[in-house]
Amino acid sequence: MEEFFHLKENGTNFSTELIAGLSTFFAMSYIIFVNPGILSQTGMPYQGVFLATVISSGLATLFIGLFANVPYALAPGMGLNAFFTYTVVFSLGFTWQEALAMVFICGLFNILITVTKFRQLIIKAIPESLQHAIGAGIGLFVAYIGVKNAGFINFTTEAANITAVNNQPFDAAQTTYEGGLLSINSTGATLPSISSFTDQTSLLALFGLLLIIILLLKNVKGAILIGILVVTAVHLVLNPEALAAVNFDQSGLGASFGELGQTFGAAFGQEGLISLFSDPSRYPLVIMTIFAFSLSDVFDTIGTFIGTGRASGIFSKEDIENMDKSSGMSTKLDKALFGDVVGTSLGAIFGTSNTTVYAESTVGISLGGRTGLTSVFIAIAFFLSIFIAPFVGLVPSAATAPALIIVGIMMMSSLKEIDWTSLEVAVPAFFASVFMAYAYSISYGIAAGFITYVIVKVTLGKAKEVHPIIWVSSFLFLLNFIILAVL
Repeated sequence: MEEFFHLKENGTNFSTELIAGLSTFFAMSYIIFVNPGILSQTGMPYQGVFLATVISSGLATLFIGLFANVPYALAPGMGLNAFFTYTVVFSLGFTWQEALAMVFICGLFNILITVTKFRQLIIKAIPESLQHAIGAGIGLFVAYIGVKNAGFINFTTEAANITAVNNQPFDAAQTTYEGGLLSINSTGATLPSISSFTDQTSLLALFGLLLIIILLLKNVKGAILIGILVVTAVHLVLNPEALAAVNFDQSGLGASFGELGQTFGAAFGQEGLISLFSDPSRYPLVIMTIFAFSLSDVFDTIGTFIGTGRASGIFSKEDIENMDKSSGMSTKLDKALFGDVVGTSLGAIFGTSNTTVYAESTVGISLGGRTGLTSVFIAIAFFLSIFIAPFVGLVPSAATAPALIIVGIMMMSSLKEIDWTSLEVAVPAFFASVFMAYAYSISYGIAAGFITYVIVKVTLGKAKEVHPIIWVSSFLFLLNFIILAVL
């Protein structure tokens, strides 16, 4: 094990990697239940999607850990699964089988641009100040997820500000919705406010946050994992009915394997790839949709790797500088990027939306996870969740939210590397970091940083300093926004 993962060389050990892996898994385990809930709205079988989520996440995470020796976790991406359901299937009218076929094609395209070094060139083209901003931005993004999941903030909107309900135009006179109330879109007039801290979730999360802070200040090893376990224990003491309500039908056994047969390989059948390309008049729409899938997937991963890998030392400066000069998969970053794109194709084969690197991987990295052994433990946890999913579900959001907030705090150190006294540097750095949280998307934060960087350089007469890849990427982001507006 030492020879394979190089634990000592990376300054880690077996127990550290185990704690890091379990902490990351618990921080992202919500996806096991959330992803089937979103994708099943398209008509996909819930239990089949549950198994597809668990198996594809486990295999993709195991692959990146063994192949690239990096401590990252992969699972179906939040945002990408919503795009799959509400835009591709509901709005554009594709079947879920056709949507899976497009996800698979997206995976193949991403493999192509990875093995041809295009993604590596994108990373190298990003100015150093923006790389630091992206790292801090992911910290803000992760912390914001934690604050939201902890119930520390509430959102208020009025009927006049609601634009859509269940992805359909809002009608104030409508009082009932077929299938229930699933989603609400509102304008920027929606206002956040601090919680009253009278509900159990916010109080437990506040307790967990304070506990982890105290343990960290006291240099207690495994502070974040201890916080998760203690809050979970308190939650079960306060809510003993949660144990009695454990639903073993959700364990991924029995009917789940039968339903997996409906999703596995559905992307390639008569209703998948064959149907997708049966009507030439839809080709432009198909291409635009695959492009939208791919752009978000590519830049989410690039942002996560840059934001976490450089500061932690997982990817060295030499990795980034030499990756476009190396042949094959000779650097750790080359292998990590390839491991990520393989995950997308795996997910489509089993029956789920784009599988991508998770920002919650930062939880394990902050605890000292530095090698693929962390990923192996995460993968094992995913596979075990097939049998113990009801018990995984006992870990409340109040237990994992404080971990995300703490990790966000730790990642903010990247901001000190940015020259905030220079507007030329500060403007794109600000938009790159802040918009990740505001837009709830790593790729949109990168888009804001790239576009404002180009604007600043052109305004100052320094357009020649902008790398051609940044020009192209900015244009593609703008094109993507236009496509999403049209779709």
